[in-house]
Order: sequence, then C-alpha cells, then structure tokens
Amino acid sequence: MTIAAIYTGGINHPFDTAAPALARLLDDVGFTPLVSHDLDEVIGVMRSHPESLLVVYALRWSMTQHEKYAPYRDEWAFTTPDYARAAIDLHVATGGALLALHTASICFDDWPEWPRILGGGWRWGRSHHPPLGPARVTLAPEAPLARGLADFELVDEVYAELELDPAARVLVRAEAEVAPGTVPVDGLQPVAWTHAYGHGRVVYDGLGHDAESLNHPTHRRLLQRAALWAVGRPYSTVEAA
Repeated sequence: MTIAAIYTGGINHPFDTAAPALARLLDDVGFTPLVSHDLDEVIGVMRSHPESLLVVYALRWSMTQHEKYAPYRDEWAFTTPDYARAAIDLHVATGGALLALHTASICFDDWPEWPRILGGGWRWGRSHHPPLGPARVTLAPEAPLARGLADFELVDEVYAELELDPAARVLVRAEAEVAPGTVPVDGLQPVAWTHAYGHGRVVYDGLGHDAESLNHPTHRRLLQRAALWAVGRPYSTVEAA
C-alpha cells in the first residue's frame, strides 16, 4: 500500500479534526496515511518511500505580511528549511505525487519555488476570501477527474484571486454566497487544479477548511480521485473511486 504522508497543523483552522478525516478518506482507497505536525518526519517518509503521496494540509508561513500576526509569531511563524525545499522539489520533479489542500497555497511563503510546484498560490495584497459560509462548486466538464460527478454546494472558505499558472488545468471553480458588508468575490473562482512539475503530478484543492467540507460526498470522491491520479493509478481505478 502507498503511504500518504500528511503534513498538517497551523493557526485558525481545525486541523486536529480535519486531518484525521482526510486520512480516513485516503485510507478508504488504499493509502496508508501518516499524519504529522513535524515536517522533518514527513520528509523522512518521503525520502525512504519515494512512491509515497506527499500531502500538505497545513498553515505554516512567515507571518510577516501584517502586524496583526505579531502576537502569534513566536508560536506559529515558520521558515522553510533549505533541506525541506530540496527534498520536496526532488520528490515531485523526479515523478513523486503531491496533493495540497486549502491553506497549502499560503504555506512556505519564503520559498519562491513553492507556487511554481503547486501551479499557483496565494498572492499577498491580492488574494482574499470571505468568511466561512455557503458556496456553490462547479466542476470543469472537460476535467477527467470530474467525470460523472455533479456540481455541489457546501460550507467552506472560497479563496479568490489566487495566482494560477497558465499550464495548470482547472478542476473546480467555486462561488461564495457573500453576506452584506463582506469583501465581494466576483463570480466563479478557480480553486482547484491539476499541474505537472517535472515528472511529478500535483493536485491543489483550495477547498477543505474542515472535516465537514472534506466529508461532503462529492468533495470526498474528488479528493480520492485526485490522490489516486497523483500517484499514477490507472484511470479505471481513479474513476471507480
């Protein structure tokens, strides 16, 4: 069985309940999940098992963009070590699999290559999101991973104005139901995509704030398909998930 090494943890998100939910949905399609708040542990697994699925479901970044983060920096500010950068880059570029969820696009902000690996990311000063709330999710009809799945609604944070690599293939667009007085989000936003980095396969899914989002039946199936596709399973296996 293929290991899914899940790096998680961070501020203002219920990772302690959401990451186990993610682990269970991956376990249900044949992965052996390992959930860790320790990036060194995850990198160790990735190095010893190059066929593993690297999953980044965390919110760890420098926290230097605004003084509102100052009270939390001592506990939560994160600098991406050079060895971690090299290990992740090597894993994906040489054919490894990466599944990145939600706040992963904010992670590792001191590492310029990270959004190039993801195929996009959060751009400070432009990207934003309304509060957690109802959202309409539209699947790209041309995307093989979405074949046979219907559009759906769920409660989540819809990231807007993400930076997107032109080579990335959009999988999901979403639109938040914005309450009066909140930051407007204009129309459907591309929030999930597939991407190639070197010889590796990457899926980013900007949804997934909490376990409820991850366990939405359609979202759950989409994540399972994404994970199987990333590690190179035959499409018959991917579509059956």
